Amino acid sequence: MNARTTRTLAAALSLTAALAISGCSGSSGSSGSKDDASKPAPTVGDAFMPQPVNDKMAGAFMVIKNDSKTADKLTGVTSTLSDDLQIHETKDQKMQQVPSLNVPANGELKLERGGTHIMFMGLKSTPKVGDKVTVELRFEKADPVKVELDVKERTYTGQAPTSAAGNAH
Repeated sequence: MNARTTRTLAAALSLTAALAISGCSGSSGSSGSKDDASKPAPTVGDAFMPQPVNDKMAGAFMVIKNDSKTADKLTGVTSTLSDDLQIHETKDQKMQQVPSLNVPANGELKLERGGTHIMFMGLKSTPKVGDKVTVELRFEKADPVKVELDVKERTYTGQAPTSAAGNAH
């Protein structure tokens, strides 16, 4: 090889290396941002637990909102109040445990009396009206979300009383 061939080869290798490095860094940066942008980040509102009658079981109700373009699933719940929390749905007037519940993209999952809900089995204590119970919701894609449940009267349904006033007009 002469000097000219060696310089041309060195320049070509340098250019190839520079393109490979810039291509890799640009590619990984943009795909990381895309993954983060599409990852669901659910928010929770209207979370409550009716005061349990005894220490055998209790229910939890809330609205889980998903403002992302990616659907997710509620797959589990944990709490210090019980070691056995279950996700339930009601079908044909029968309550049954399910492994997960869908949280639709740009939608919400309503956990409500007579429908889907969370069951605490074997409570370690019996919370009273005014107490707060912390739970951690676990999802298939989203990071876990901690939620404080307000303990309400046993008859509380979670529906705002404004609906009755709205019908009076």
